[in-house]
Amino acid sequence: MRCPFCGNDDTQVKDSRPTEDNTAIRRRRFCPACGARFTTFERVQLRELTVMKKTGKRVPFDRDKLARSIQIALRKRPIDPERIERLTTGIVRRLESMGESEIPSDVIGEMVMDALANVDQVAYVRFASVYKNFREAKDFENFVENIQTGGDIERD
Repeated sequence: MRCPFCGNDDTQVKDSRPTEDNTAIRRRRFCPACGARFTTFERVQLRELTVMKKTGKRVPFDRDKLARSIQIALRKRPIDPERIERLTTGIVRRLESMGESEIPSDVIGEMVMDALANVDQVAYVRFASVYKNFREAKDFENFVENIQTGGDIERD
């Protein structure tokens, strides 16, 4: 593993242990060249996933991007970081077990929306505002009203 501080290719593992939810291995590493310590995580990847964007472009699936999107939606909400990690891992596992290596971006967006709707309504609306590209306050108003009436969520 390359040292993120000095670029040395020869780092040493000092400690390895599973994460709390047993979905990854946490490794503490040491760089003998610069003395830096850092942590890496090793996860099982069932298959290489590609995201098909609405524009037709194909990009490699990025778990970290998914996690950041969920964390942004849940920012300043009373949700434990472990729960966010489990939510992200659950979505990734569902994507990997779909049997397809190419996943449309709207499928990922819908999975995140469904997961957030069950965790935190504020985060759900935050994510929806970006995912559905709300342009004005009326868009928020209509979306929230639809949630409150229990109607079907309008999907683009």
